[in-house]
Amino acid sequence: MKTRRRGRSGARSRRALVLVLAIGGLLSGCGSAPVRTEHPPAEEEPFWQAEFDGAAATRPSEEAWTAETGNRDAEGWGNNELQYYTDDAANSALDGAGHLVISARPAPDGSELPCYTQEFCTWTSARLTTAGKVALTHGRVEVRAKLPTGTGLLPAIWMLGDNGVEWPGQGEIDICEVVGGEPRTVYGTAHGPTYFNENGIGDSTTLAADASEAFHTYAVDKRPRRITWSVDGEPYLTLTPSKLPAPRDWVFEQDMHLLLNVAVGGDWPGPPDTSTPDPATMTVDYVRFFGEGRA
Repeated sequence: MKTRRRGRSGARSRRALVLVLAIGGLLSGCGSAPVRTEHPPAEEEPFWQAEFDGAAATRPSEEAWTAETGNRDAEGWGNNELQYYTDDAANSALDGAGHLVISARPAPDGSELPCYTQEFCTWTSARLTTAGKVALTHGRVEVRAKLPTGTGLLPAIWMLGDNGVEWPGQGEIDICEVVGGEPRTVYGTAHGPTYFNENGIGDSTTLAADASEAFHTYAVDKRPRRITWSVDGEPYLTLTPSKLPAPRDWVFEQDMHLLLNVAVGGDWPGPPDTSTPDPATMTVDYVRFFGEGRA
């Protein structure tokens, strides 16, 4: 089965979603308990972690990571995206200073990389996944990263379910997305069988500065029948089955693997232009899984 993102209807739908959730919170009553996130105890060790130590220009460990490739055969990754994902070090490699760097950059002249929405892809990038290698069942995933911002960009840190069902029944948790011209807005969203694309359940939070200017810790606490999103330890969304539309098909009690990618163009961020950074880089300091899972 080929896992991929489906189309998004755009930032307007996401803003409407935030409003719906806010109204829902008000209707639930003033006496509701504040949203809380469960940080791992200081003494708790992650059951799996990627610290990205190694020489510059080397690829991340194949024991944990797979670089998915292509565009046309993946139908533009479901969003009519313009980047061709490669397994080249130019698009994903260690920097020699303890970081993984995922770089979106214009495709080399004459590369003729087959694209879904046009003859050839005009950008290259990377999409790394731990599918079949590392997964979280229940616990917390933390990713400390600096995300690229700019017109036409959509960097994402997210998870997909390992239940073998075709998307959206597979289940998806978007730990964070930063879209195009909204450089200080972080979106967190869940998608499932009856709530996906513009009907995904989510919310957003605002950073003090552009996401590309500093590292932040993007995290999800994935507990039995409860998921909480946070940035730098500050929670901004909690999802439980009661917040899902009927029939409340909660699909998150399963192993879920992690994905890191920088998409370019497509349905949500729109096309890049001359102001789009070249290269546009996601710099990942670490990935850590706490709790229980597979490694």
